[in-house]
Amino acid sequence: MNIGLDMMGGDLAPLEAVKGVLQYLNEDSSASVLFLIGDQPKVEQLLDEHKVSRERIQVIHSEQVIDMHEHPTKALKEKQRSSIAIGFHLLATGKIDSFISAGNTGAMLVGALFSIKALEGVLRPTISTIIPRENGNTGLLLDVGLNADCKPEQLNQFAIMGSVYAQLMLDISNPRVGLMNVGEEEGKGNLLAQATYPLLKENKHINFIGNIEGRDVLEDKADVMVCEGFTGNIILKLAESLYEITHRQKIEHEYFERFNFENYGGTPVLGVSKPVIIGHGISKAKAFKNMIKVAQQMIEKDVLGKMKEELK
Repeated sequence: MNIGLDMMGGDLAPLEAVKGVLQYLNEDSSASVLFLIGDQPKVEQLLDEHKVSRERIQVIHSEQVIDMHEHPTKALKEKQRSSIAIGFHLLATGKIDSFISAGNTGAMLVGALFSIKALEGVLRPTISTIIPRENGNTGLLLDVGLNADCKPEQLNQFAIMGSVYAQLMLDISNPRVGLMNVGEEEGKGNLLAQATYPLLKENKHINFIGNIEGRDVLEDKADVMVCEGFTGNIILKLAESLYEITHRQKIEHEYFERFNFENYGGTPVLGVSKPVIIGHGISKAKAFKNMIKVAQQMIEKDVLGKMKEELK
């Protein structure tokens, strides 16, 4: 398999990206090849400095970089020689099987939607996040920001895609799906929640357990938690703050360490035809290594292919 990595995306690139590649190669013995897309002289100098073997590496030169605050659509159109634009071209033409970047999130989402397209029947792709549970398990929350406003039919599809991801990537055999709401009883919530509930209840492709509340997010009540991106992003940022606060207060506890985003690498765009992984802008080596691992696992387990089957 061929995995493409944007070496220029992120505040700490390309140095931390190179360190992440080294960690990945040291831990992984598969035959996968990494296509490193970026400023070739800079990337190759860092590869030499860190004694990274070139056996499973190809460096693809890019002359431009899409900065974090550039307009995504305009930047992709005007910067055809940027690392992100080249990455999506390689993905769309089959030269690579997945693409990873910790760069401009908007550009990654636009590229995913317009370069490789959504899976057949998908109304809107989604992004998710891993939520650590106190008992050691993990949950999946989606959407966490891609779709601030949603229709009930979209949340219904998110539940299917989240269930497939939980089964294949989190090893949960029969994931419990819960609808984020302000109460447990059927009929609670705003118009979106009230209209979504019956769709989830009738959906034979998921194990729907009903409504869940904010207090259930960190508890082991539902494996897949579904909501629109506005609510999901607020929950995500609140969860991220737990890790930041415990570090500032020098509180050491293994549970709070699990909120470190680098443990999970990045978030895949679910509902597009090929794996696209989006990383945090401040990703360090560990995050880059884990993003590559996520991409590899998604390819090996044909996650998007399974989603396509369930969505039919």
